[in-house]
Amino acid sequence: MTETKETKSFLRQYWEEYKEFWAERFSFLDNYSRFLHPEKPLPHWDSSVVEEFIASDPVHGPVLKTAREAAKFGVVSAAVGAVSTAGYAWRWSKSPHGTALSFAFGAVVGGTFGLEIANHWHQLYRLDTMGSQVKFYEWLQNRAGGNY
Repeated sequence: MTETKETKSFLRQYWEEYKEFWAERFSFLDNYSRFLHPEKPLPHWDSSVVEEFIASDPVHGPVLKTAREAAKFGVVSAAVGAVSTAGYAWRWSKSPHGTALSFAFGAVVGGTFGLEIANHWHQLYRLDTMGSQVKFYEWLQNRAGGNY
């Protein structure tokens, strides 16, 4: 038995309208449903599989390699930002909760600045990094049997 509009509660009706409103605005996310919600999970892969893809694809391989180098730069800068701000906060305040918050804030800010620097250093704005990651995903699916 389906509920009509009159028998639904005000909150349920409001919630459904709210979901419809935002579903229309974010309908482009349906393009990524095969990546976000695959039918079955991808097989396990590690850096050797990525290196195999980089060697096998002359177009998307170097782009993926450059994006991975930029990500490493971001991780290192996040670690440096987290440790330095936490150390500074501990030195001057001796507050455990302030130090923890400084650690988190330093990681976010350091990682953000690090990724921006890596973006310009490696000129990622000229490359299609998402396209190369999609090609790697498809290559990994085909390598595993292709029934995805």
